[in-house]
Amino acid sequence: MNVRSRNQVKVSGRVGGPVVMLAHGFGCDQNLWRLVIPTLERDFTVVRFDHVGAGRSELSAWSEERYSSLDGYVDDLLEICEEIGLGPVTFVGHSVSAMMGVLAAARHPESFTGLVLLAPSPCFIDDPADGYRGGFTAQDIEELLQSLDANYLGWSGAMAPVIMGNPERPELGEELTTSFCATDPDIARVFARVTFLSDNRADLARVTVPTLVAQCSSDAIAPPEVGDYVHAEIKGSELVTLNATGHCPQLSAPEETAQAIAAFVGTLR
Repeated sequence: MNVRSRNQVKVSGRVGGPVVMLAHGFGCDQNLWRLVIPTLERDFTVVRFDHVGAGRSELSAWSEERYSSLDGYVDDLLEICEEIGLGPVTFVGHSVSAMMGVLAAARHPESFTGLVLLAPSPCFIDDPADGYRGGFTAQDIEELLQSLDANYLGWSGAMAPVIMGNPERPELGEELTTSFCATDPDIARVFARVTFLSDNRADLARVTVPTLVAQCSSDAIAPPEVGDYVHAEIKGSELVTLNATGHCPQLSAPEETAQAIAAFVGTLR
């Protein structure tokens, strides 16, 4: 299958500029980046795409066997890098896609100029024995997944505003709810398990490319302690705490998010 159509790959911006690849998180698609793209396009070649099963991707390419772990998504993004043929990219991964970037850069560091990990979480589940706080107990996650299995649309309506935050701007939560509800429930169930049950803490130390960890000042899904942990585990990484709140700063604070990405990419030239 053609990689560009499979993932609805779009390339825009400054021809010959440093390449920035944008990867969305669970329940979303490339449209989530629309407010940061105009700023990035001024100086960079911008690549965005939909994960298989999301947005306008080729749904026929989805299989539970391939996408029941992050490895299937990592294979996809490395194939996209090869297909576009623009050389090493700075990969910007939001939420679960941040860990896809970690795995891809550990596997093929030559494909990446750098990583921007936006609201990352290597593990959502607390590990008291290790002193790790992911923000949720194992029971919390089990109940979350059971609720999703029982009524995906209802779960989406309840969880999207929590994930988005910014209750004073209900239109943001409504947009995320609409995005969640547009995802096939069977695909969403598999992706949710990949997202909330993966533990990639041990993979962070394998990253050797320049990395920016960009966390939000308040995030119900990835609290500041998680960003601090990621920063500490990736040698030489930078950490920035955005003024933005919630888990989707590319929607709630697009200019600040775009500026943080652009400033970091500028240091890689």
